[in-house]
Amino acid sequence: MYIARVLYGGTEVYAEYREGKYFVIGGDIFGDFSVSDKVISPEKILPPVQPKKIIALGANYMKLAKELDLKVNDSPIIFMKPASAVIGHGDSIVYPLEAAKVDYEAELAIVIKKRCRRVKKEDAFSVILGYTCANDVSERVFQKMDGQWTRAKGYDTFCPLGPHVATDINSESLDLETIVNGVVRQKGNTADMINKVDDIIAFVTQVMTLETGDVILTGTPENIGEIKPGDLVEIKIEKIGSLVNKVVKEI
Repeated sequence: MYIARVLYGGTEVYAEYREGKYFVIGGDIFGDFSVSDKVISPEKILPPVQPKKIIALGANYMKLAKELDLKVNDSPIIFMKPASAVIGHGDSIVYPLEAAKVDYEAELAIVIKKRCRRVKKEDAFSVILGYTCANDVSERVFQKMDGQWTRAKGYDTFCPLGPHVATDINSESLDLETIVNGVVRQKGNTADMINKVDDIIAFVTQVMTLETGDVILTGTPENIGEIKPGDLVEIKIEKIGSLVNKVVKEI
């Protein structure tokens, strides 16, 4: 199913997105819930979850690591983006005043279902609610300059998520692409990830406790590229959907 978080009547509501319609969900999407027959017309599509933290993987596709001249370690490279970076489908990516080169990065995002720590690889999928589209927006000059990535990837609006969470899908081989102003700029497949979803869950939960609604970005394939104010950026992932955001200049 596809779970969306929307604004309806000035209130945040969860709904199942099915055949172009939104059906109200009652209960806890991370626990017990039911889908009603009530169809609503959302005023706005919100980020599908409100994560307490966003963990991301660097250099998780071999061709991308070579493209950026990044070392591929035996263990995953992880970093974090702040929750304040999250925006939803239809929101604007704000191009910072001081930025010199801002890039898109299409990524499969894992949404965590329940609080977990030291999850075994064979149990990894039991802690996953589903998957959504993500754009790990990055200021590339600052990334190289700083050596660590917090500033480059932590600006407000630099973590678009959405449009919904897709549950009950197999993440092993999903096509993903970035489309800028109608032109395909990046194409890849999750089958090419160095660290697979279950490996990622097992590794990250060795380091930290994951909370309900937390998000893990799984890395981006090759052919990342620049976006500028005025661009319309779409992150499209097979069986999940399309996340669309416009880039605007900070004023």
